[in-house]
Amino acid sequence: MIPIWLTTIPFGICVAQTTTFFIKQGVTLDRKIVHNFEIPPASIFALAAIGMIISITIYDKILVPVLRRATGNERGISILQRIGFGMIFSVSTMIVAALVERKRLNLVHKNPLKGSSTMSVFWLAPQFLIIGIGDGFTLVGLQEYFYDQVPDSMRSLGIAFYLSVIGAANFVSSLLITIVDHITEKNGKSWFGKDLNNSRLDYFYWLLAIMTAVNLCVYVIVARNYSYKNVHCKATISVADCNDTDDREAMA
Repeated sequence: MIPIWLTTIPFGICVAQTTTFFIKQGVTLDRKIVHNFEIPPASIFALAAIGMIISITIYDKILVPVLRRATGNERGISILQRIGFGMIFSVSTMIVAALVERKRLNLVHKNPLKGSSTMSVFWLAPQFLIIGIGDGFTLVGLQEYFYDQVPDSMRSLGIAFYLSVIGAANFVSSLLITIVDHITEKNGKSWFGKDLNNSRLDYFYWLLAIMTAVNLCVYVIVARNYSYKNVHCKATISVADCNDTDDREAMA
């Protein structure tokens, strides 16, 4: 269980960017919807929730029935497979985020006075939607995993284990930023400048994409060697044992 917990932290690091650097990017972009109305930067995060709702709906209503017939698994696919699919979306999110940030920086270099204020904030929509879709797979999968697979005596702590992934990922994200800042500053110019226009967030996003992709390979190896706790089997055996005991008492 600990290897699974550790290999899901990089996904949490990607999720952590949605409430930090993604929002900071939104501050530098054009947030006007109509002439006199400008949306708050943090409101763009709602797209991640929309992506999660869409992915859960499609998964439960369309994919599960189809996959159930194909695999014979009541859930459609296993819990760890669901978590793994979400990790694929996290890699995609970082790639898209890097490309969008590169486009934003190109605008800044072409017109330093206006900067990226001519670029719509909805350029960030794809990365929020994709990570939201990934949340629908990985975060929901983690809840199921920690609830089902922890020992029965620790089942009440299942949600705490799931939340600990997000909490630990935020700490690791901060540590990673500090390390990258220190290393890149020594080698010339830090990737994290005084403002985003003097930073290289695109490089950082590419780094996260590579790290998450490598971690995904490790996760696949760990998941393939994982043995599930057969909850249903144990329950059936317990009921059978009780019935046998009752029969013996009745005969006595």
